[in-house]
Amino acid sequence: MNITQGIKLISGPLLFLAILSLADLSPGNPMVTRMAAVAAWMAVWWLTEAVHLAVTALLPVVLLPLLGIAASGVIASQYMDSIIFLFIGGFILAFAIERWGLHKRIALKILMVVGTKPSRILLGVMLTSYLLSMWISNTATVMMLLSAVFAIVNEMEQHLEEKDRKKVAAALMIGLAYSATIGGMGTLVGTPTNMIFARSYHEQFPDETPMNFANWFVVAFPVSLLFLSAAYFVLRSLFLRRVKDFSVPGLYFSGAYARLGRMSFEEKTVGAVFALTAMLWFTRADIDFGAFVFTGWETVLVRQGLVPAGFLHDSTVALFMAVLLFLIPSRTERGRALMSWKEAQKLPFDIVLLFGGGFALAKGVEISNLDEWLAGRLHFVSSMNIYMFLIVLCLVITIISEFASNVASIQLMIPVLISLQKDMQIHPLMLLVPATLAASLGFMLPVATAPNTIVYGSKRVRVSDMMKAGLILDLAGILLITLAMMFAGWQVSSLPR
Repeated sequence: MNITQGIKLISGPLLFLAILSLADLSPGNPMVTRMAAVAAWMAVWWLTEAVHLAVTALLPVVLLPLLGIAASGVIASQYMDSIIFLFIGGFILAFAIERWGLHKRIALKILMVVGTKPSRILLGVMLTSYLLSMWISNTATVMMLLSAVFAIVNEMEQHLEEKDRKKVAAALMIGLAYSATIGGMGTLVGTPTNMIFARSYHEQFPDETPMNFANWFVVAFPVSLLFLSAAYFVLRSLFLRRVKDFSVPGLYFSGAYARLGRMSFEEKTVGAVFALTAMLWFTRADIDFGAFVFTGWETVLVRQGLVPAGFLHDSTVALFMAVLLFLIPSRTERGRALMSWKEAQKLPFDIVLLFGGGFALAKGVEISNLDEWLAGRLHFVSSMNIYMFLIVLCLVITIISEFASNVASIQLMIPVLISLQKDMQIHPLMLLVPATLAASLGFMLPVATAPNTIVYGSKRVRVSDMMKAGLILDLAGILLITLAMMFAGWQVSSLPR
């Protein structure tokens, strides 16, 4: 362990002890100070990554009962939630898509359609990454597509002048990473930050209109699609504007697609399960189109008396379809199903713990009344123009996300924003939705997101290239999110209280 790592490691507990010993934030209620000390320790370790993020996430299980803030059972229950099962089910579906190579077929099909010029290939790579990452982890998307993009880059380099090779490689690699992050913003299962928000919102505001899969899609998908368009034009302008026009041989992608052979039974079945899952997610709850209301299948089951209201969740769908994958036999490989438990063991349980740690932190903030204390200290923001405040809020979260985990950023901000919402007397979604979207804005640095790190590790991307494109997109994202709230905010802020 070097000196820097040692300083990071001891800074958390030292700050914890300092707050406990020297501060009395709320006279008469020592729980506020104790919870603030725990939050400070977790914030320091999360932001500096002194230890693995999942290790930090375990602190509430130990500290909150020891400090008398909450019982062990109450805190432990936060680590196993319906949102966490939604995450698990989504990952199992993703593993099945990867296991049978369906992602390669999708990628090549899109590239065959968009064309073979550099700008069109960039569009194809970004569109493929975007669409896959709406359903699959951003990191998994980049890892699955990286080899295919490498092959495209190598093929293109045979037709490029020396001065253009670095530009084209940077455009495709950065485009792959950015579009995976942007795609994750579009659906509730696209990135952990979205699911953390959904769970916290449901926990804190159970009587509000639920933020289910369809409701999130209505708000976030248009933002992500516009953002993808902005990212494409920025990258094309920065890297491909002066590249000599040429075409990759027209049969390159069709030849690669032909080498995959006929679509197997396993690919067709996994594709069907995936499509059915998406359809069930979209149609579970009622959808208000204004002129008429589409009745969701959950409502139908409740009206028929088959299930009580509130018993079903998007995670129910995810796990049911995931279980099917363990039951449907493979025709190519006798004696096994489409998914095996050995493959499911790749589940990122560190992210599961990270979810739980954030939920436990939020629960402790609520029980200790630290949220009310925070709201009292930040009451001045209630006089700010709401959209000016949103710009500042998104800017702060974006800066944090450049240096720290996006998940850690939103975990730390949600309790504060819930407190502010009460003081500002606005609908919670007006703060929580833009904050959640802004947590995905980390485009400048290689360490900002896992996709950035992966493509930087390819040695085809310079830090200066990523910073130049990332700064423009961070600012564009902040403005786009704020504008989305301005134009759609009347719908969000008018949800029944």
